[in-house]
Amino acid sequence: MQIHSFDISNLFCNFPDVLKKSLIDSYNEILKNYRERRWEPSELNGGKFCEVVYTILKGYVDGIFPSKPSKPQNMVDACRSFERLSPNNFPRSIRIQIPRMLIALYEIRNNRGVGHTGGDVDPNHMDANAVIYMSKWILAELIRVFHNVDIKTASSTVDIIVERLLPVIWEVNGKIRVLNTKLTMKEKSMVILYYSVKSINESSLVEWVEHSNTSAFRRDVLRKLHKDKLIEYDDKRRTITISPKGINFVEESINLDI
Repeated sequence: MQIHSFDISNLFCNFPDVLKKSLIDSYNEILKNYRERRWEPSELNGGKFCEVVYTILKGYVDGIFPSKPSKPQNMVDACRSFERLSPNNFPRSIRIQIPRMLIALYEIRNNRGVGHTGGDVDPNHMDANAVIYMSKWILAELIRVFHNVDIKTASSTVDIIVERLLPVIWEVNGKIRVLNTKLTMKEKSMVILYYSVKSINESSLVEWVEHSNTSAFRRDVLRKLHKDKLIEYDDKRRTITISPKGINFVEESINLDI
């Protein structure tokens, strides 16, 4: 799939496979735990994410990427050491912006009541939100720097690579099925759109929700969802895209368990 001029199949192609997988997996694990409202694991995995990103920065600076992530003895000092790099050789994002964000993210992991006893606050939604958005910013910035794309393309790429793990969804033989048979056609459609992230063709969605009449589905489901601004329905292209309002609707109003 392509976003603007960037081919996602080339994402971090210069990284060792284990390093690339660790980066994406640790980010997706943060999101998975966040959606399940497991605040403490979400924040702990923010620490794992930091260690992978640090390894990537260190490998880039040294001119050779390690085969797997490693944890520095002191994350704060290790990140601050990047600030001593020459601005003529490395962009500001590598020297200052990403390392400073890593320090803040790692601080939440160590000193906000997660990871060990003795923190001054309990794991909570507010801290998990900070972990989510800092992690997304860092991942998007890595994409921007290593692939020389604009900020919008980098952010869109992060949304595409997100793995939305939903118990209610089953992928089989190239099809997507909603396993909770009590959901309405509207709810099934929204869950599939939420899971997919990308736009979906009308014909595919009709098949996946197993509706018997495309015209009726368009009239009774798609046009109503579009009117409520839960989706964007393109009449000419026959494509459907979930909106930010639609994402909130799925996360807050639909039972995503089987």
